[in-house]
Parts: sequence; C-alpha cells; structure tokens
Amino acid sequence: MPSRRVLKAAEAIREVVSLAILTELRDPRIQDVTVTYVEVSADMRHAKVHVSVMGDEAKQQLSLRGLRNAAGFLQAKVANRIDTRYTPKIRFLLDQGVKHSLEISRILDQVLPRTVDPSDESRETEPTEDAETRPDSTGPP
Repeated sequence: MPSRRVLKAAEAIREVVSLAILTELRDPRIQDVTVTYVEVSADMRHAKVHVSVMGDEAKQQLSLRGLRNAAGFLQAKVANRIDTRYTPKIRFLLDQGVKHSLEISRILDQVLPRTVDPSDESRETEPTEDAETRPDSTGPP
C-alpha cells in the first residue's frame, strides 16, 4: 500500500496537471481531456497520469500526443507545487475505464430485458392526498 506521502503527492500532481490542462495549455490537439487519477512510484521519481479523452480513437491519440509534448511544461508546474528532492517524471496513459463501462452498459442493455416494476406504475396512477383533502386528525369529527 502506498504511503500517505505518496498519496498526497499523487493528489497534488492530479490537481496541478488537470488545472494546467484546463487553463494554461494552448495546444489545439488537447481537447476534452480529464485527468482521472495519478500513480506515483514509491521513490517519487515517476508519475503515471491517467487521462480520459472524449471522442474517437484518432482524437484520443492526438490529445495523448499533445499531452506527451507538453509533459515538460506540466512537470515544471508540478515542481513549483510540490517540494520534493526529485520532481516526478510525468508519463501520460490513456484511461479506458469510461469507455469500457459504457461498452458494458450497452451490452447489458442488449442482453437484459427491460422490465417495469409494477409498484412504480401503481404509484403514478394513484392520486396523492394533499393537506386540503386529508381529514384533520386533531379537529372534531
């Protein structure tokens, strides 16, 4: 299990990199990028930044190439934020987790039949009592 120090460094790297991608990078190749999580090695010399890119495969590879070209700039931003002996060398990896979950959801929708819960239908068809039509339990009958 990673130490608390490594986990805090990973979170700081994630914050710095995601904010810099959003506000400071002007590369037109880098669009619709979300930093999902960061893995930092135990010696804090390497950091794997996992990113999710919305779009087709070509757009994902283009954004990943742009991020790899901007790695030095982002590494300098990280160096300003965290105070360690070594600044972690940043490596970008494409996170396919969102894509896989959407694919699994699509497959489950095809395989499992759509069923309607009968209790949900009965709730919608019954009129609800509001305060004016409900008898008052505190007053006379």
